[in-house]
Amino acid sequence: MNRVITLGEFIISRQGDFPYAKGELSSLLSAIRLAAKVVNREVNRAGLSIDILGSAHNHNIQGEEQQKLDVYADEQFMASLMARGEVCGMASEENENFISFDTPLARSGKYVVLIDPLDGSSNIDVNVSIGTIFSVYRRISPIGQLASLEDFMQPGTEQVAAGYIIYGSSTMLVYSTGYGVHGFTLDPSIGTFFLSHPHIRIPELGCIYSVNEGNYMGFDSPVQDYINYCRSHDNDHEKPYSSRYIGSLVADFHRNLLKGGIYMYPATTKDPNGKLRLLYECNPLAFIAEQAGGAASTGYERILDINPKTLHQRVPFFVGSKDMVERISSMMKK
Repeated sequence: MNRVITLGEFIISRQGDFPYAKGELSSLLSAIRLAAKVVNREVNRAGLSIDILGSAHNHNIQGEEQQKLDVYADEQFMASLMARGEVCGMASEENENFISFDTPLARSGKYVVLIDPLDGSSNIDVNVSIGTIFSVYRRISPIGQLASLEDFMQPGTEQVAAGYIIYGSSTMLVYSTGYGVHGFTLDPSIGTFFLSHPHIRIPELGCIYSVNEGNYMGFDSPVQDYINYCRSHDNDHEKPYSSRYIGSLVADFHRNLLKGGIYMYPATTKDPNGKLRLLYECNPLAFIAEQAGGAASTGYERILDINPKTLHQRVPFFVGSKDMVERISSMMKK
């Protein structure tokens, strides 16, 4: 019987992919692993604890009501990343501005992290899968100084690592450092992530489409045409695609990554610039999708090529199986 590889062992075994990093990136990923286990514990007991479930009676920079678990997750990832000294700053969905870690150790950190600490948190109280999305860049500002805005305002092509954690029927951490996509499942009995999904590849053509069809009347006509194409018998599968929409970005993306499909959050008349955030939602998932053989686009341009203009910039988002993303993009460009 072959021995199962742990996440820690796998991270160490891949250090050779980054000779310039001298182990710093491995330490950073280990910090994310630790915080994920702490957050997972609280997610699993959310229904039992009034201290962690419900509204925090605040709103984040997006104007969205923060849940107590949003704030808790943000604090846990921040504390874990700051403690390691590999990260000089962090930007989060939960904070208006980026945060520079002002300690002597952190000032020497070579990386910044952008993170959505708890995606889909509005689903916490109904037991729907939620997740964490993260993106890692090498800093641009001089070593020894505080992190600056330019460290975070980089296109997705500059990511050195990205991934997500899904807290569902099992807890999985999926990540890439630019050398393929690998998934690790948490064994809760011993608190260890084990390699369960090596070298993930998304099917080039799927048969699942994921979109909030309640917004159908607000979509541009090419998006409506593509949805009608998915519903019809006149498509690549000669039968209607399956419509699957959970409403948690990580959960919808994870399913389509494994089974093949497309996730869509187009521009609408209400949100003409889209609703998902480029830097800590779209870029990391686009990086994962491309590393797995898929694609990600606004419908008009590759997500990873966008030069960000603001920290919380929103964009339309189409991500998943390559053929599906290319088809809707071609329809939108006509």
